[in-house]
Amino acid sequence: MRKNFESSLRHVLNHEGGYVDHPKDPGGATNRGITLKVFRAFYGQHLGKSDLRQITEREAGAIYKANYWDKCQCDKLPDGLDYAVFDQAVNSGPSRSIRWLQGSCGAQGDEIDGLLGPATFAKVKSMEPPAIIIKMCAVRLKFLKSLSHWKDFGRGWKKRVDGVEEIATVLAGGEKVAAPAAAVPAYEILKKGSAGPGVKKLQRALNQVLAGQWPAMKVDGDFGPGTRKALIEFQRDAGLDADGVAGHNTWQALGLVE
Repeated sequence: MRKNFESSLRHVLNHEGGYVDHPKDPGGATNRGITLKVFRAFYGQHLGKSDLRQITEREAGAIYKANYWDKCQCDKLPDGLDYAVFDQAVNSGPSRSIRWLQGSCGAQGDEIDGLLGPATFAKVKSMEPPAIIIKMCAVRLKFLKSLSHWKDFGRGWKKRVDGVEEIATVLAGGEKVAAPAAAVPAYEILKKGSAGPGVKKLQRALNQVLAGQWPAMKVDGDFGPGTRKALIEFQRDAGLDADGVAGHNTWQALGLVE
């Protein structure tokens, strides 16, 4: 539905997070879920990573609407299904998202062509939206598990698909779901001198990801020099700002928040 774009965008942005330039991410530098390649194609090839860092929510929203929402004709889809198709288009491309929609509606063979037309919309109308959403998310997850980067990002990908399925099916049932005003941090911003359970969580994660290349640190909840050095080492490997401060991008790269 046309009225659903803004709320669907808020849910997408809540998953996407801030600026990340992870060396293992095939998309490269990304901010608000927008890759540098997509950013340049939309706003100009002269723009660089520093410009991408400054992209506003309004600028990102214009890209999301033109490149994903409109290309998947989400205005013509039922509540909930529009959000699910939109989110997977952002993640895996509009054509693939449409093919998943078509297959989940019972299309076969040449009918699964990544193009939305009367035949696809007729199949959508013949089924209950929640049933389509559940099938579609299962196909999406199966695809993600087949990717070589599943071992690096699989935990976060699965959490995202599960969340999309849950929200979309509720929306498809006519219930209201409040779109987040902003990403809700499930983390603390930690730096040298911090202490407590959050530091222990960080230390355990760093010990796991740096195993074999960095001496294991004591998990004592005390953010001292050793924890800071290990954090900086991880941040460098992950293509983050190596500032020794664990903020959203660091927690996201560790796979502990979306």
